Amino acid sequence: MQNRLTISTICGGVAPAVIFCCILLAIASYDPFSWTNNALSDLGVVPGFTMIIFNSGLIIGGVLLTVFALGLYTYMKNTLVGKIGSLLFVFATLSLICVGIFNEHFVPIHFIVSVSLFSFMALSFMVLSGAFWLTKQKHLTIFTLGLGIVMAIVWILEYTIRYVPHVAIPEFVTGFMGVCWVFVLVYKMLKKTPK
Repeated sequence: MQNRLTISTICGGVAPAVIFCCILLAIASYDPFSWTNNALSDLGVVPGFTMIIFNSGLIIGGVLLTVFALGLYTYMKNTLVGKIGSLLFVFATLSLICVGIFNEHFVPIHFIVSVSLFSFMALSFMVLSGAFWLTKQKHLTIFTLGLGIVMAIVWILEYTIRYVPHVAIPEFVTGFMGVCWVFVLVYKMLKKTPK
């Protein structure tokens, strides 16, 4: 059990590096990319290296994050709220894998899995914050709830006042917040895992 938890935690630490390195490599390989006029997923349909590195990064990183999310489920086993929040996070990681598999050529599947990714991520953070509150982890509660709320606001504002023409910036910002949260949880889980 502890070995599985350790492996899942390490996967959580590696996954963000894989995802963001691949995204940044894809951006660097495609000069026409614009942060304001593109979605990150536009990189997933650029023929050649850009498409391969972008989609591969999402799929491999998503698999690693799914392993982490399953470990998180074990870590949160003492509360029903924690289990529910962890399962919602599993759905988010599976959605990430699907974004890499079903690129923009797959209409409307790509849109559905993209919306699912960010929706499940924000919702899982809000539910998990309740689990952290129940286990008297005040700072983690505030941190997780705050991220969940900000993620939701970022997308609500984008689809109401449209503060940027396209969604690359909201995608990157919410993804970065998710990465910060994963790193914090990886640190806490490693601390509580017996050597």
